[in-house]
Amino acid sequence: QVQLVESGGGLVQAGGSLRLSCAASGRSFSTYTMGWFRQAPGKEREFVAAIRWSGGSTYYADSAKGRFTISRDNAKNTVYLQMNSLKPEDTAVYYCAAASLYYSGSYPFPSQYDYWGQGTQVTVSS
Repeated sequence: QVQLVESGGGLVQAGGSLRLSCAASGRSFSTYTMGWFRQAPGKEREFVAAIRWSGGSTYYADSAKGRFTISRDNAKNTVYLQMNSLKPEDTAVYYCAAASLYYSGSYPFPSQYDYWGQGTQVTVSS
């Protein structure tokens, strides 16, 4: 069992930065692939980024490439999402998720994840 708690969301102006954190409980954190998703009002949950257990492989949605960076600290049971050059269209609730099974791809589908956090709101003003 893994419990995930996100933090770091807030209100920021366009062009600004935020760093989201996701603290995980459970002794198997280092074996999970971790992902970040987001969901805007009236829209489906969409993939943002993922990182494999070792941190050696990272994956990004096209909308996040070049602006967001996912990282993890297995010693602290924490995964991060550094978001730079934020745009109003980045406004959403951001969720972190943990996947226990191995997949060969980039983990872009919510169904691939076993555990979810409660989400943290990110609002980017223009």
